[in-house]
Amino acid sequence: MASVNRTREILLTALALFSLFFGAGNLILPPLLGYTAAGSWWLVGLGFCLSAVLIPILGILAHARLQGTMFDFANMVSPGFSRVYCYLVYAISISLPSPRTAAVTHEMGVAPLLDAPALATSIVYFLLVLLFVLNRGWILDVIGKFLSPALLLVLLGIIGVSFFRFPFEFDASGFSNPISSGILEGYQTFDAIGAVVVGGVIIISINIKEKAMSFSTKRRIIARAGWLAGMGLLFVYGSLILTGALFHGMFSEDISRTELLSGISKATLGNSANLFLSLLVSLACFTTAVGIVTGAADFVKSRYPNRRYAYLVTALLGCFLGILMGQFEVGYIIAIALPALMFIYPITIILILLNVLPRSYTSPLVFKAVVFTTIIFSIPDFLGSLGLEMSWWAWIPLSGYKLGWVLPSVAVFLFLLLIRGNKSHNE
Repeated sequence: MASVNRTREILLTALALFSLFFGAGNLILPPLLGYTAAGSWWLVGLGFCLSAVLIPILGILAHARLQGTMFDFANMVSPGFSRVYCYLVYAISISLPSPRTAAVTHEMGVAPLLDAPALATSIVYFLLVLLFVLNRGWILDVIGKFLSPALLLVLLGIIGVSFFRFPFEFDASGFSNPISSGILEGYQTFDAIGAVVVGGVIIISINIKEKAMSFSTKRRIIARAGWLAGMGLLFVYGSLILTGALFHGMFSEDISRTELLSGISKATLGNSANLFLSLLVSLACFTTAVGIVTGAADFVKSRYPNRRYAYLVTALLGCFLGILMGQFEVGYIIAIALPALMFIYPITIILILLNVLPRSYTSPLVFKAVVFTTIIFSIPDFLGSLGLEMSWWAWIPLSGYKLGWVLPSVAVFLFLLLIRGNKSHNE
């Protein structure tokens, strides 16, 4: 009986994780990657799944080890650094992925039906978000339970029809470096950041339901659930990338992400199914935006428990930023998000990897040295994403792929391990 309950808990946790990562805004990214990659779809898919699936799942595994909060991810560097990191993550979240959900809703759900300006959609959208954030209820939970399965069924229909109707013939790739292009596009899912944020929520949920459960049992449940959720994401993302590749050349080369997903939906399932997909995507985007703003407001309230209006002010600020940014096109929001992601994502990836490793390999010194090395070597990539000339940076390996931070961080980590190993040997 206990094993049955454990299996049920693993499956429920896996479904919760999958739903949290399976954001509607993310669905517009893989098809265009495949569409552009064509014959090298599997290489770009490999890069995308490294940053959009593997790293987020490792983030969940790190939470399984820590079983703490988001603060614990960076606390080994220093408490002050951890606070700054958390504020940065939430500031980016309410400024970019949250408004992007409004833009996706307008382009897929509103613009095809109504001749309404994007600003009007953004205002109405975030006024509704604010209403739900300030009046928490069960309705979003109920909607959320049906949204992901319904959305997944429609996507499976699109993928299935594409695989059986269209020939597996591919043109030359539009990417010169498909793997690195896939990795950088995977940044735009914000899933690694999501893993750091939502992993703590999963821990709290399990602690509430299973107070008597041991640390090791909770660790096994979260780890297995994480891998199951990762397999689901791998299938969906990989299939959407392949689907996009199958449609290469059937649309204009400058087609937007939302237009491509709608076009593929119409070509495979017809206009009625496309309208249904647009509705599901819009609702899923809305629940995502409510979750982001609520999470940010909860975070600020926890930092200032004696400030009566901390939650309200943060919610208002989050929705105001959402209105400002949500009126722009999805492509524009993705473009301006790149500099922020080029800075925060390498730090997040390194924190996840260090927290996954056994404590015998990750002392506070290792955390400090590796994280600050990552920050220093991420700055040129960050500046380059702003359009500044970074030719002097070319001597660093992988800098041409906007991954100049990788080898220096690995080198510092290995150097510190070597020094410690020599000290232990001499002692």
